[in-house]
Amino acid sequence: MGLPLIKLSAEEEAQLTQTIEMFEVITQGQPQDYQSLEILKEAYVKLGREEGLIGTSKRLAEAYIRNGQLSSAILEYESLLQHKPDDAEVQAALQDIEAKARGLSEPAVDEPPPESAPPGRKVARCIDDGSKGLHKAFVEGKVIGQNDFDLCWIPPDYDAPAGVISNPFIQNLADKSMLPIERSLKVLLDKSRLAYIPLGRYDADADTARKFDAEMCRRWCILPFDRMSKTILVATANPFNQQATLELEQTQAAARYQFYLAAPADIIKALKSIFR
Repeated sequence: MGLPLIKLSAEEEAQLTQTIEMFEVITQGQPQDYQSLEILKEAYVKLGREEGLIGTSKRLAEAYIRNGQLSSAILEYESLLQHKPDDAEVQAALQDIEAKARGLSEPAVDEPPPESAPPGRKVARCIDDGSKGLHKAFVEGKVIGQNDFDLCWIPPDYDAPAGVISNPFIQNLADKSMLPIERSLKVLLDKSRLAYIPLGRYDADADTARKFDAEMCRRWCILPFDRMSKTILVATANPFNQQATLELEQTQAAARYQFYLAAPADIIKALKSIFR
């Protein structure tokens, strides 16, 4: 059964092709990242690339299994059999996972995300700005000392002048010659579950970004850089910042948010270009 043809503009095709290139790199490095695999799969579907879809769908099912999401893995394998009913590898994998599912008293593995803040409701300042997570990664992880942390961590300023972009913590470390950006990014990649996005090589979707408040994006130095259906992709240099997620959800509560770690300089450059 072939994929349905979706009429796309040349610009949409180019953007999807770029998405595939980037997310193939991300998922090769982090094969358990099922959210990125879902985005990759959708891009293959929209471009009508059945071979890419089938390969990604198999990897996605394996990622679901690694994450303990057996019911999602079963659905993915069943979807694969609709494309290739005689695929012996998929049939065997499906039988194996169904046997495991029957033998386990499976917990609620596909839990819905927490309820978003209702539109128009003011979010408390500040629930979790990521400082505790950064402190644990850098100070408790013995990468830097407490004094260095105190010098480089700057609390969020909701009253900052319009247009001011807050320097992320790891940029402050680099600016004070305490820790190179590359080292800080490695620490964050090791301590967080986020994948890295080379944002400087990605053609960020300005329309997606501009649906969000510019000052909020500048305050947290985050960039919603693309959208795949209901999933909005966001670049950040602080993977522990839950407050930023809450403020994004205030704007579009129905969306899913998938965060990616990016170099601060790339985020700042994109913010300056998009929000002029």
